[in-house]
Amino acid sequence: MRRVATYWAMKTDPDGAAQRADHRRAERSVQLLPGDDGMSTLLADLPAEVASSAYARIDRMARTLRGTNESRTLDQLRADVFAELLLGSHTERSGAKADVHVYVDLTTLAGLNDNPAQLAGYGPVPASVAREIAHQPSSTWRRIVTDPLTGSPIDVGRRRYRPPAVTDEFVRVRDRECRFPACHRPAHFGDNDHHTPWNRHGNTDHTNLVNYCRRRHHRLKNRPGWTYHLHRETAAVTVTTPSGYTYTSEPEPLHDPPPF
Repeated sequence: MRRVATYWAMKTDPDGAAQRADHRRAERSVQLLPGDDGMSTLLADLPAEVASSAYARIDRMARTLRGTNESRTLDQLRADVFAELLLGSHTERSGAKADVHVYVDLTTLAGLNDNPAQLAGYGPVPASVAREIAHQPSSTWRRIVTDPLTGSPIDVGRRRYRPPAVTDEFVRVRDRECRFPACHRPAHFGDNDHHTPWNRHGNTDHTNLVNYCRRRHHRLKNRPGWTYHLHRETAAVTVTTPSGYTYTSEPEPLHDPPPF
């Protein structure tokens, strides 16, 4: 509900949304909050796209350290990488950039209207912020072709020799976030899971792949009492809980506002 309310507040008053964003960005800060048992919290209040990009880099670097001889959990690795980066004692092994996905329609990008954009894993951001991100020298633009009737992505605009790489990217763009209802973990951090398992003749294509966050909802899928059903025509996912309740999520169209 917060995301929907935020979207329509930005949609109704784009100038006010831009002013509020500028004001909040001017208040960015770092705070040290002492805790218990020898622990403290280092809190950084940052623009959403900066925080998302920083977290994506930390997460990617932490995952490269995982191995058979690594006893630390992924959360511990993220915390250690974060501290080492700040203290200047970590050397990054990979030169790959961290991806942060911002969904914005072409007319807004061109300045012809001020529809809010969507930052994966965060929610709506003002049109002015989306244009600022898009026009940064380090930003990479990617063409995504959508179905004019449904807004669903049908082509991610990249051609590679190995089709699985294109399929993997397509599903992440289509799903945007973990497809478990009400989970907003960005799809580029999650797993593209075979709905019908490979060993049960499940195909590796966009009609059989769904993105779930690795830490919780991918694993939950295989636990007793939980049922996941994929509606292949719409890519909607219906989850039935052990108590019998059902919840359905659908990929958000790329050029339509989120539903009420």
